[in-house]
Amino acid sequence: MKPYFGFLRTLILLASCYALPVMSAGEFKISDIRVEGLQRISAGTVFTYLPVKMGQEIGSEDTSLIIRELYRTGFFKDVRLERDGDVLIVIVTERPAISDINISGNKSIETEQLLTSLKDIGLAEGRVFNRFVLDKIEQELRRMFFNQGKYGVQIETTVTPLERNRVAIDIDISEGLTARIKKINIIGNHAFDKDDVTDDFELSPSGFLSFISKDDQYSRQKLAGDLEKLRSFYLDRGYINFKIESTQVTISPDKKDIYVTINITEGEVYTIRDIKLAGDLVAAPEVFFPLIKLARGEAFSRKVVIGSADDITKMLGEKGYAFANVNSIPDIDEEQKQVEITFFVDPGKRVYVRRVNMRGNHQTRDEVLRREMRQMEAGWFSSAKVRQSRERLQRLGYFDEVNVETPAVAGSTDQVDVDISVSEKQMGNISAGLGFSQSDGLLFNASLSQNNFLGTGKRISLAFNTSKSNTLYQLGYTNPYFTVDGISRGFIVSYRKTDFGEVDIARYATNRSRLGVNFGIPINETDRIRLDFDIVDTEFKTGTEASKELLEFEALNGTDFVDFIPKLSWTHDSRDSAIMPTKGGTQSFFALATIPGSDLEYYRLGYVHKRYIPLNRTFTLGLKLDLGYGDGYGDNRYLPPWELFFAGGIKSVRAFKDYSLGPRDSNDDPLGGNLRTVGSAEIYFPAPFSLMEKTIRLGLFLDGGNVFNTVFDDGFDTGELRFSTGMSALWLSPFGAFGVSLGLPLNEKAGDDVENFQFTFGSAF
Repeated sequence: MKPYFGFLRTLILLASCYALPVMSAGEFKISDIRVEGLQRISAGTVFTYLPVKMGQEIGSEDTSLIIRELYRTGFFKDVRLERDGDVLIVIVTERPAISDINISGNKSIETEQLLTSLKDIGLAEGRVFNRFVLDKIEQELRRMFFNQGKYGVQIETTVTPLERNRVAIDIDISEGLTARIKKINIIGNHAFDKDDVTDDFELSPSGFLSFISKDDQYSRQKLAGDLEKLRSFYLDRGYINFKIESTQVTISPDKKDIYVTINITEGEVYTIRDIKLAGDLVAAPEVFFPLIKLARGEAFSRKVVIGSADDITKMLGEKGYAFANVNSIPDIDEEQKQVEITFFVDPGKRVYVRRVNMRGNHQTRDEVLRREMRQMEAGWFSSAKVRQSRERLQRLGYFDEVNVETPAVAGSTDQVDVDISVSEKQMGNISAGLGFSQSDGLLFNASLSQNNFLGTGKRISLAFNTSKSNTLYQLGYTNPYFTVDGISRGFIVSYRKTDFGEVDIARYATNRSRLGVNFGIPINETDRIRLDFDIVDTEFKTGTEASKELLEFEALNGTDFVDFIPKLSWTHDSRDSAIMPTKGGTQSFFALATIPGSDLEYYRLGYVHKRYIPLNRTFTLGLKLDLGYGDGYGDNRYLPPWELFFAGGIKSVRAFKDYSLGPRDSNDDPLGGNLRTVGSAEIYFPAPFSLMEKTIRLGLFLDGGNVFNTVFDDGFDTGELRFSTGMSALWLSPFGAFGVSLGLPLNEKAGDDVENFQFTFGSAF
């Protein structure tokens, strides 16, 4: 048999030597090129990548180049060349196309996010399948799950051939448990406790609220950020030579616990010896030094140095030096442990604005946009004023999008244009809403509004609201720029019918017609004063078995009243968001009183302050204070019943029924009081699900307050304040806002109406 196989090998070798010269028997001129074996890829695509063309002479040395270039495309798994006379034949075998990619078992990372990452490395439906990419796929997926703390993840990839040279890829993922940080060790800290230097860390050992904040889930990016915070902690306290010597991250054998060890060298504290200015000072030094928050003899602080340089840059920007550059140069004295800081100022050229151009406002008049601009033409360019102008345009509510560009003027080194591009919303708005609250029951509201009537910026609205206890019809008109200074003027006509007995308050009802005019006066970008003057016609009706308090009011004052009511109010709003704020706050104050000629004589004052303080990236502290006071004067001894204050319910002191706190009448129904004191403290945090972080907000609250009658009773009594605590949630659903609270009274007394679970849904929230 051995001689036979030897003879066979010889024949094969001779045949190979004979076949090769078919392609390499010498140079020939290509008269035509024929491509065979194509299924999905067009011949034109192949011709694009071929390094030869018809009419070209090729030889044996060109064949390897042709094959290499076609392989490089990644489209083919086999390429052969043949020759038929002067015709070059290219025979290819295409790689299969990816028909489907199915991912299963993933919970912590969305499928769309995984598919996007796989697409970046060349794996996507419709693309050519390359088996060498499979290793990259698993590496990329492991990296993504490692970043989520899933160090025990297992990935199994299955490739299934399909008809028409296609494949289906199934990726089965077993995530395993998330590894949690067990301990963070700091070695080398002598001046500060470990808790002090790690207080601002995003990473933390597992704690009570870690399932919400996810601070115990390790990731390389979070650790890098925490190391920078650690470096800043020391540099901001004068430790200029602070160093992070090494960082070790270890994981337990069961891949459940992670230990982080950081080795540091603190060094010594350096103090400020002197502060200097250098460069081109375009203003007197007295203008610069107040912006530098450093002082001689104090410990060096990198944060303060950077902040001072930024403040100088902003100041120069306000003066038209849009491209100013301020560098802080430290001169360190190692022997004395002192630092001399020099702020080098390079203002550049002063830049002017040539033109402010408006685009995209096809329906809104140009003047409506221009009156919101704080950056003027022919004035010094100010990035702060440009940013402020954009924010004011966005707050108008007329545009879906506002973009600002500041291109340099061709041929000029000190001029720019400000180009404003807007995308307009629909001018008219018809809306209807459905809601429910435990006190008012089913609520329905509808409105027809034109926020930008005929492109003038004026607002016209028609509203209708109804519930078990309340019906409102209202027509309003507002001109936000009644004067060129931004003073607004508005008119309002309304009719409100309220049955207080339907919400378990004292048994009476009112029909109130209102005709009013108002003026709004801007004080600055966040503060506004408003003046209202209303003429109100009130019809007062006592119900069956009305209390003696209501009958006494009716006997003394009658049932029909026409009152003239001026009102002064002030509002301040510095929130970062109107829906789920995390910083800033709002304040509002109002004072109103009936004037001579009115049938009733009374006044009311109110103050509401809300403050939002970010505790860290996850938690926000919300504080609220709500005060109100009113009384009668002249012939009236007290406020009319419909002007009294109430407390209790999901909007004031939770866990107590709506309007139930405070004085009661002879029928033991809530009557209200002339003094309201309500406060609350609440810690807000997002839902522990990534898909709901922007639509659901949770909270832990402590409420307190009550209403009092200072006319007939003893007045304010701290012993009568009611307190409650519990959890709250706000969900911005597609159908409206849904608010819910689960509260527990802390000091309920006999006669209190307790309501542990409270909610409201729709526009009533």
